[in-house]
Amino acid sequence: MLGIQNLSLFIASGLLLNVIPGPDSLLIMARSATQGWRAGSAAALGVGAGTMMHVLAAAAGLSALLATSAAAFAIVKWVGAAYIVYVGIALLRSKPGKAAAPAALPPQPYRRIFLQGFLTNVLNPKVAIFFLAFVPQFISADAPSKPLALVVLGCVFNFNGMLWCHALAVFTAFASQRMRLKPRVTAWLSRLTGGLFIGLGLKLALSKPN
Repeated sequence: MLGIQNLSLFIASGLLLNVIPGPDSLLIMARSATQGWRAGSAAALGVGAGTMMHVLAAAAGLSALLATSAAAFAIVKWVGAAYIVYVGIALLRSKPGKAAAPAALPPQPYRRIFLQGFLTNVLNPKVAIFFLAFVPQFISADAPSKPLALVVLGCVFNFNGMLWCHALAVFTAFASQRMRLKPRVTAWLSRLTGGLFIGLGLKLALSKPN
């Protein structure tokens, strides 16, 4: 149907790729641990919106531009790296809360958390390259509409990714509550996450299209 092939393999591969930790997962976990599962889910929805932007861009051929134009890739890469490092620095600077308010990160409106998730994902050019390189492998050469097939596969990938991201948000919030971490411990966990964010941002800054 639509020239899509090996759909079951695509779903399995996509689930495995979503499980690999990255900036999106770290943001979801950080927000869930400090502000509850709803905050984590807000970040997850932002990540999903960013993923859909990459899907539509790939279908429109913009991802091909990022893959072939060094200048375009460099611009998106540096903006995305700077934002991820900025989030990491914010986490590093977080201070332990009081006993009545154990969250290490200051609470944020869900709209702002959604935007954080969106920007963390959409400003990562590696995601664009992923959709350009990975998804077409599951589209047959004689597909009647390759862009439509890519959008359908992208939606399938995003749906499965959202299942994982929301499960991660709920699990992280539940584990954080059960462990009843002290404010100072949650602050150090946030700083550890911030350090990982900075490392990922620097890795992204030094990455190349191929």
